Amino acid sequence: MDIMWRIAEDKIREAMENGEFDNLPGFGKPLELEDLAHIPEELRIGYLMLKNAGYVSEEVELKKDLMTLEDLLRCCDDEAEKEKLKKKLNEKLLRWNALMKRRHKTNSQALRDYQRRIDEKFR
Repeated sequence: MDIMWRIAEDKIREAMENGEFDNLPGFGKPLELEDLAHIPEELRIGYLMLKNAGYVSEEVELKKDLMTLEDLLRCCDDEAEKEKLKKKLNEKLLRWNALMKRRHKTNSQALRDYQRRIDEKFR
């Protein structure tokens, strides 16, 4: 394995010297690392494969947005900003509800529990 590592390092060094990495997208910019905390560990590889292929379901994006808005609400001290965040959260929840109703044809217990927890957190 040591010889393979050395060959790879030599190829990378050679490419760098030839300027082959200079015009890559995002060159010189910070990496955009994605927070996968909202994805169960056993599903993360599958999620990343689908995302890299250009497919992320609307439900996943909405769930991520909901979690972000919840975090922002928890940290927000400004009442005007808090009201704006609550409005956005409610809009996302309405869309989430519509998707879930269409998907499951009924309002599931898990969805009701999630809505109840959101209501309790931000009253």
